[in-house]
Amino acid sequence: MINAGDFRNGSTFEMEGSVWRIVEFQHVKPGKGAAFVRTKLRDVINDSVVEKTFRPTEKFPEAQIEHKNMEYLYEDSGLFYFMDGVTYEQIPLTAEQLGDALKFVKENDSVKILSYKGNVFGVEPPNFVELVVVETEPGVRGDTATNVQKPAKLETGAIVAVPIFINEGEKIRVDTRSGEYMERA
Repeated sequence: MINAGDFRNGSTFEMEGSVWRIVEFQHVKPGKGAAFVRTKLRDVINDSVVEKTFRPTEKFPEAQIEHKNMEYLYEDSGLFYFMDGVTYEQIPLTAEQLGDALKFVKENDSVKILSYKGNVFGVEPPNFVELVVVETEPGVRGDTATNVQKPAKLETGAIVAVPIFINEGEKIRVDTRSGEYMERA
C-alpha cells in the first residue's frame, strides 16, 4: 500500500479499477485547514491524464509494473517488432501502444517494455541517444546572438532544435525525455 503523502513522480498505484502513474505532485499545506496532495495522474492503459487531490492519509495498492529490456528490431505493415535478448521471444506492438516513444529509437536499440499483468502499455527509450543529423539548413555567418537555434531532422525522422553550428552528417546527443539537443557526440 502507498500513502498519498508518499507520492513521488513515476509512482504507480491502482485506483477505481485502473492503474495510474504520477506525472506531477505537490504537497500543499494551507495556513488554515488540513494538508492535501495535488497531483496530475496518467492512466497507463488508456493514456488519459487527470488532475486530482488526495488527503495525505489515503492509501492505495501499489501497481507492479514490469520493466523488460528488449531490442527494437523493425517495422512491418504498421507493427513494430521487439525481441527479448534472453529468450529471443519477439512481440509485435502497434503504433497506438507505442505513442511517440520510438521518435528517437533506431533499429537494434535497446528499450524498456512496460507491462501490467501481461498487457504491454508503453515503451521507454533510453534517456540519452546519439543520432545523426540528416537535414538542416546551414548556419548564417555572423548570426552569433546567444542561443540561436535552427530545426534539424534526425535519422529517425524526429525534428529537434540545434545550435546554428551543427551541420548535416554530424552525430549529436539528444535527451529523449525532453527532446532537447544536449551536445555533439
